[in-house]
Amino acid sequence: MEYLRFGRTDLTVSKLCLGTMSMGDPGWKRWVLDEERSVPILRRALDLGITFFDMADWYSLGRNEEVVGRNLLKLTQRDRLVLATKVYYPMSDDPADRGLSRQHLLASIDRSLRRLGTEYIDLYIVHAFDAETPVAETMETLHEIVKAGKARYLGASTMYAWQFAQMNYTARANGWTPFVNMQCQYNLLYREEEREMFPYCEDEGIVVSAFSPLARGYLGGAAKTARTAVDPYRSYYGDEIDREIARRVGELAARRGVSAAHVAMAWVAGSARVAVPVIGAAAVGQLDAAVEGAALVLRADERTVLEEPYRPRDVINDYNAVRRPRALYAGPKPS
Repeated sequence: MEYLRFGRTDLTVSKLCLGTMSMGDPGWKRWVLDEERSVPILRRALDLGITFFDMADWYSLGRNEEVVGRNLLKLTQRDRLVLATKVYYPMSDDPADRGLSRQHLLASIDRSLRRLGTEYIDLYIVHAFDAETPVAETMETLHEIVKAGKARYLGASTMYAWQFAQMNYTARANGWTPFVNMQCQYNLLYREEEREMFPYCEDEGIVVSAFSPLARGYLGGAAKTARTAVDPYRSYYGDEIDREIARRVGELAARRGVSAAHVAMAWVAGSARVAVPVIGAAAVGQLDAAVEGAALVLRADERTVLEEPYRPRDVINDYNAVRRPRALYAGPKPS
């Protein structure tokens, strides 16, 4: 496993981060693994050298943090782990139990720490932009959380570049803690962050981590699973151009003697724009395949062949956005 400095922080992380949305409570979503089935994957991840683990309070409504955090701390020492968790989505029917308000952030960080069984979180990530809370309120509260020693660094996920820039500007203008990480969706079928988010992050020295390298499994070359069958992101993919890209992935995989998942993973892992791919796994074999794919090096001409059919498409800036009808760019494909 390769290790790297996480942007301008003092965190050293594994090149791959294990996303753990699939671990927690099957009662939350039927494709989620319970604790007994999650532990072998966590153990294998550590054996493979993965030290970076991504969670969220919303996953299994807290049970994810309990299953992942507490079991990791049983398997290895705390200072060998880089633990990330996220906050934003509703945790109950209480209208105040969601978003990035001061009330919700302060309550959420303490609950996450209790569930994880640790005194601090390495990377505390806002899961989306909260249009109903003043940015200054959010950033000041996050700064207080860092200064209290409850979180070491701050990250953000799934928002427009202008929203991310606004939050960072507000933090810096007031001497508060800015974000050091942007976690966004990025794969051969969804590359919209190349337009504004990636250049902004590069200019600001913000490290990029990318989830869904297989496009919610679409590029994996396998049939729908219990998860992808009900995943709203999965329905976002599948038009003629997506099918053409998937075909090229399959052809290249056959020539290289690997699976389609290996090639799709290799494309993301080999991107100069992405520091850390976030991988998911519902079985030990899937975890092994992701690690193998990340180690696969694609030639420049192979990357060009895979990238050529892409065209602009709607930006996904939060989980609920995919529930609205999508509208793909209808003009000619750019040269």
